Amino acid sequence: MSSGKHGGLSDTLVTVVDPTGPASEAYRMMRTNLFYASVDDPPKVVVLTSAGPREGKSTTAANLGVALSEAGKNTLVVDCDLRKPTLHNYFETRNMTGLVDILTMRRKLEDIWHEPMLKLKLITAGPPPLNPAELLGSQRFGEFLEESRRKFDYVLVDTPPVTVVADAAIVGALGDGVLLVVDAQGTRKNTLRQAMRDLEGVGAKVLGTILNNVASSKDEYTAYGYTRTGE
Repeated sequence: MSSGKHGGLSDTLVTVVDPTGPASEAYRMMRTNLFYASVDDPPKVVVLTSAGPREGKSTTAANLGVALSEAGKNTLVVDCDLRKPTLHNYFETRNMTGLVDILTMRRKLEDIWHEPMLKLKLITAGPPPLNPAELLGSQRFGEFLEESRRKFDYVLVDTPPVTVVADAAIVGALGDGVLLVVDAQGTRKNTLRQAMRDLEGVGAKVLGTILNNVASSKDEYTAYGYTRTGE
C-alpha cells in the first residue's frame, strides 16, 4: 500500500481506501467479534498491544476504530504509546497536544480530540513526557478512562509492545480487555508466551489474538485473523 492520502487520511487505513478488500472485511469481522465478545458484559475500553515492535498494533487500532464508527458506534481511539506515537500519522493530523496534556494539565477531552470522520474521535499522544509509565499508572489516567467509557460506545487504546516496556501491562490492567496483535511470520513463540504471561500477571483479560501478515493464497493482500482466547 502506498503512503499517500485519501481525503486527508493515510492509505494505511485500508478500511477507507479499500473498503471492499479482504483486509477491510477482516476488520469488520473483528468488529463483530467485539460486539459478541461478552453479551452480558461487553468490553468498552479495549487495549491493543503486541508481543514486539512493528507487528501492526497501531494499524489495527486505527482500522478497527474506523470499522466501529462505520457501524454507527461512537468510538474514541487513544494513542497511549507516549514513547513512539504513530496514530496521528495514520489520520494525517498534528500531534501538538494530546493525552499528555489531559493528564498533566487537566485539559478537557473535548478540547483535545480530533474528529477525522463521523462518530470517530482521536486523541493523539501529545508531547513526549519524562515519565510515561507513571502517567499511565496515575489516578488521573484512571479518571480519563472512566470519563471516556461514559461518553463513548468503544474506546480503543493503542499501547507500546508489552514485552518492551511496562506501559501496556499498566493500561491493560485498567481496560475491559486486551487484543494482542501478532505477526504470523515474525513473532517468536517464546516472545508471544512472555507477552501472555506479562498480561496475565497484572490481571488483564486477553480477549483474543489478532494474526497480522498471514500468508494467503487467494490474493496479494495482507490477511488478518482473529482468535478468541479460551476457544
